[in-house]
Amino acid sequence: MTILVTGVAGFIGFHVAEALLARGQRVLGVDNMNAYYDTHIKQARLHRLERHPNFRYVFADIGRAPALGAAIHHHRDQITGIVHLAAQAGVRHSIDHPTEYVGPNISGHLNILELARHLPNVAHTVYASSSSVYGNSKRVPFAIDDPVDQPASLYAATKRADELMSISYAQLYRLPLTGLRFFTVIGPWGRPDMAYFRFTQAILEGRKIEVFGDGSVSRDFTYIDDIVAGVIAALDRPPARDESQPHRLYNLGSDRPVTLNHLIGLIEDACGAKAERNVHPPAAGDVPATWADLTLSRQDLGYEPQTPLDLAIRNFVAWYRDYAKRN
Repeated sequence: MTILVTGVAGFIGFHVAEALLARGQRVLGVDNMNAYYDTHIKQARLHRLERHPNFRYVFADIGRAPALGAAIHHHRDQITGIVHLAAQAGVRHSIDHPTEYVGPNISGHLNILELARHLPNVAHTVYASSSSVYGNSKRVPFAIDDPVDQPASLYAATKRADELMSISYAQLYRLPLTGLRFFTVIGPWGRPDMAYFRFTQAILEGRKIEVFGDGSVSRDFTYIDDIVAGVIAALDRPPARDESQPHRLYNLGSDRPVTLNHLIGLIEDACGAKAERNVHPPAAGDVPATWADLTLSRQDLGYEPQTPLDLAIRNFVAWYRDYAKRN
């Protein structure tokens, strides 16, 4: 069986592909190597995956249906599952560059749904949503049945639109689909635009860190290995096709939110140096808190995050020191 992984050169896509390959599955990876952040790290991730004999990579933009169809044409009968992780990321970036989100996040998601509908052997499609859909909700922890109709950024709005399109396709075509609301994912091979990555880089280079707000915002930081375990568990548990609406949504987080100030302290400890701060006003689109209610994820997926944040940060800093030395 072959699993199609979109966004395979991205942070989560790379780790999910490695996990699938490690358990003996074939992976067909799709990515357009978007330059939203430095593509050198994407190339390095891809290079590691290409060492596996069961991995194949095809360049394609999921926002262009004909190109996507042509890219996977020779593999269409082999694909039995889809893990759709490709998207234009970045809450703040969506404030200043809204048009960049329509192709990958709206058209791209629709193209994946159409692909899942027409590929002959696909049993289940798992796709990435985001904790951003909860907006400025004051009720914590965030539960799946909470209202999500007040997105605080265009990025969040596109992710909620993806969920609604998926609900529609599941109902219309009995298409088994599972959406995963990821909560701030961290770890080795992470995204250079993320705060923990930028803070680590600045501290180790002796520069000030750029902090937006007073550091009191809290986030449900989640280690990449726990996220991957949740993605695989979801993939292995498709909703029954004969249900009236074979669609599921789950939170994947740590259920242990901490403040940004606490995170900075952990990074300082791991780096062995104190951070000097340039403090800026809070950024547009940022929300005061995120916190995942994992009730359904535990119940249905057996999901249980294992990695405490201090260990997650130590692992990342150790990886970054080695990566920076080699690059």
